[in-house]
Amino acid sequence: MERPLTYTLFTPATVTSPKVCRDFVRSTLETLGIGELADTAALCTSELVTNVHLHVRGEVHLRTVVEPAAVRVAVYDESPEPPRPRGTVGAEAEGGRGLVLVAGLADGFGVTRTRTGKGVWFQLVRG
Repeated sequence: MERPLTYTLFTPATVTSPKVCRDFVRSTLETLGIGELADTAALCTSELVTNVHLHVRGEVHLRTVVEPAAVRVAVYDESPEPPRPRGTVGAEAEGGRGLVLVAGLADGFGVTRTRTGKGVWFQLVRG
């Protein structure tokens, strides 16, 4: 692979979006022969897209960039507000762990401001 390969998906921020997006990322990585990153990438993608579904109205723009050294997945939305990890989450809580989970699983994680909102991204280093 000489140049980055970029795969993009647009979907409404609905209850089905996390599954659609994680399946898209998993399928892309498995098709490219880097299935060893697929489970982690799918889980992190699902967490980021779920945040959009729960906290933002509008559309999800998912971009997966595959480079020789790493895979970077970004989830863009129309809100300028950065995601805020919750503090301590009780054992019985149903949510609030997604960003902490992504930060723990990914080799890199961050937020990029855009002209119309933001992108929350994670990166996984290839073998």
